[in-house]
Amino acid sequence: MGCDGGTIPKRHELVKGPKKVEKVDKNAELAAKWKYCALSQEKLRRPIVACEMGRLFNKDAVIEYLLDKTAERPNVEAVTHIRGIKDIKELNLTDNPAWEGERRNSKGDRYEDIHCGMFICPVVGLEMNGKHRFCYLQTCGCVFSDRAMKEVKTEICHKCGDPFKEEDVIVLNGTKEEVEKLREKMEERRTKAKTKKSKKSKTAAIVSTPSESKGLDDTQSPEVEVAEKTSLQNGGESSHAAVAGPSGSSGSSKGTNSSTTSATKRSIQSMEEKSEVFKSLFTSHSSAKRTKDQTSNWVTHTPYHF
Repeated sequence: MGCDGGTIPKRHELVKGPKKVEKVDKNAELAAKWKYCALSQEKLRRPIVACEMGRLFNKDAVIEYLLDKTAERPNVEAVTHIRGIKDIKELNLTDNPAWEGERRNSKGDRYEDIHCGMFICPVVGLEMNGKHRFCYLQTCGCVFSDRAMKEVKTEICHKCGDPFKEEDVIVLNGTKEEVEKLREKMEERRTKAKTKKSKKSKTAAIVSTPSESKGLDDTQSPEVEVAEKTSLQNGGESSHAAVAGPSGSSGSSKGTNSSTTSATKRSIQSMEEKSEVFKSLFTSHSSAKRTKDQTSNWVTHTPYHF
């Protein structure tokens, strides 16, 4: 059985079999992760930042997202966990000297190495192209290969010298299992930060509010304080309030207010137990008072007076 033109069809042309599963090109997948921004899908360019999940972004793209979250973007799921600029870290990357970038001549007459990375590990020299595992430090933002971290075990950064812990090491573009572990660590850190903030706010509230347990001083009562204020206005009675303070406090402790009121009316000059030398220290003493003859008048002089 033939068709027009005398052609004979084959079986695979007439019988439709199951569709083949489309396979994703690994090279294209690695290039999308390590050479392009996870949010804007543009080429990575400095400054480059990374989130707590290990994804790479252009800093300007993340800032635009934080300024306007209502705008429609294709890959918003990759940045839903980013609440502010503190949730990202600017990376301290080492340039690859073999990477030509825009400097190369794109005429098509030369071989273009797809696996050539823009950055390398400063310790081992491995290219950051997705074939090797890379990580960064949350403390300083320096990027190293996993091989360098295993071969040179230290608690100080190989590049800048800042100290770090194992918790500060975050894998870049890790597997699904690694991403889930990083998500759990991120949630734990955020819950700890919330508890610390709540404790600080409680302590600040306790310090700011006046303590109700603290009352007035035991050495003087409110009546004596009023007496002292009034005695400062009356010259002679200031010393009397200072002397009568302890007696007034004892009277207030006993609950009798008559002794405090009588003490405020007494003057230091009427106390017989005090000496004349002590009484002469105050302005209410007779030696401090002057007669009209002893007082002097103001004399003015002007150049017009002859």
